[in-house]
Amino acid sequence: MKPFDDAAQILFGKTSDELDETEREVLLHSREGRILSEDRNVAYQSKQAPGDRVADAIARVGGSWAFIVGFLVFLAGWTVANTILLTKDAFDPYPFIFLNLLLSMIAALQAPIIMMSQNRQAARDRFEASKDYEVNLKAEIELIALHHKIDTHFLNEIAALKMEVLRLHDVLRDKE
Repeated sequence: MKPFDDAAQILFGKTSDELDETEREVLLHSREGRILSEDRNVAYQSKQAPGDRVADAIARVGGSWAFIVGFLVFLAGWTVANTILLTKDAFDPYPFIFLNLLLSMIAALQAPIIMMSQNRQAARDRFEASKDYEVNLKAEIELIALHHKIDTHFLNEIAALKMEVLRLHDVLRDKE
């Protein structure tokens, strides 16, 4: 008989071979009395590649008000420089073809990076949901174990009381 067969059958209605990795890990943690919770940020970031962290940082900056305001200042400066300050020798005169090229290149790079970051956020949400499931499952197992202990304790007390009642009954019968 495998180590988790009884618990697996009682708690999940499955044999230990039918348990998935999460259920097996939760049972192991429960049996050993170990804490299952962990810092999800640390756990998730330890699984990220350096490129993923860079893409997230770019998406974080590109989706901020500081970036929007800074970019508006850059655009205003570019426009002023090429229309007012450099009227004769403007390096990108109106209609700002070079600026359009730069904006298109930035958009072409920024959009996939933001999409990658959103995909990772979805993966992070799935990771967190999995961790929530593990913690909830362990809590359920611990509650079931606690109920079992309380039920066993009450059954033992009831048995002891029953024995005491029988003993008192015998004492009273002997006195008669």
